[in-house]
Amino acid sequence: MMNILYHLTIPSPEMPACDAVLQEVEALRGRFGGDMIYLNPNRPPCERPLCERHLPLRLPRLVFGIHKLNQLRDREADLDIHHLFNPDPFPFPVLRALRRPIVYSLTGGVGSRKPSVAFFASCAAITVADKRSLDRLRSWKLDNSMLVRPGVDTARFTCSPLPLRSEMKLMVGSAPWNRSQFRQKGIEALLTAAQRSPRLRLVFLWRGVLANDMERRVRRMNLENQVEVLNKKVDVNEVLAGVHASVVLATDPAIIRPYPHSLMDSLAAGKPVLVSRCIPMADYVEQTGCGEIVESLDPSSILDAVEALAREYQGSQRTAQEVGQRDFSQQAMIASFHEVYDRVLELSRMKTSVGNCNRVA
Repeated sequence: MMNILYHLTIPSPEMPACDAVLQEVEALRGRFGGDMIYLNPNRPPCERPLCERHLPLRLPRLVFGIHKLNQLRDREADLDIHHLFNPDPFPFPVLRALRRPIVYSLTGGVGSRKPSVAFFASCAAITVADKRSLDRLRSWKLDNSMLVRPGVDTARFTCSPLPLRSEMKLMVGSAPWNRSQFRQKGIEALLTAAQRSPRLRLVFLWRGVLANDMERRVRRMNLENQVEVLNKKVDVNEVLAGVHASVVLATDPAIIRPYPHSLMDSLAAGKPVLVSRCIPMADYVEQTGCGEIVESLDPSSILDAVEALAREYQGSQRTAQEVGQRDFSQQAMIASFHEVYDRVLELSRMKTSVGNCNRVA
């Protein structure tokens, strides 16, 4: 049995069961065991008025994990692997102090900005979820990068076709972590699109962060009859039964998972998807025909994609049924990580063996 310590750089979430990264980590822990640690000492944004709360200093990423360094070092005596999950290739200084092999999983897409190649070359492995990111890392000579396509528990989902008549109802995943992401994740554009088109209905999956802010926006835009915000743990399969498709948008691949869980869930339930061109999953959607691409993050582009999906809805729905249960198995994801761990441990054993030989010589 491997002894793996999973590192998370997100704040401890208000609704753990609603977080995609945590779902992935828990699936791995269910197979390989191991503990989990939060390196981020900050808390999610508080929604109380400024006069009712303290203003804690938000610590920068450079110091993440420093407050737990002694704990991390103490645990290394019995540890095989550190496995860190973070959206972008950021060289956390705390990792330089660790002695055991590090697997660095990039949970967002890799942008064009070149990271610290020396730092990431020192990692035992870098995993990415999409070929765009893999090709970019390898173009920077990071040959320790590996592709691990994510997966979900497809057995949780059943296909419940919803006839498309006068309205299009969409489930919206990947809720914002901060106020700037209302724009960056297309929330503002989606709400404006709903204002322009009374036929568009939106069901937002929320996770306890900035929910009051979202409710105020909905009321201010007079969208209470078109928009529902589910700020609680829900059965996503039941939600999907009541929508025609799902949507995830972004201005930058680094702020979103390359294969968002809500879109994989949607396909597993036989519901087509809408996705921004910049999100790597757009390549898969375009190749298979299981949905439509949103070319830019503005209301007009969103409504164009919705209309295109409506025209081809039956075909897109059939394709979603075909690929969703086939291509996004959680077991396949776990098997891929098993290969990563085996490779890392083998390399570690080889280095230890060489070191012992050198000392003897």
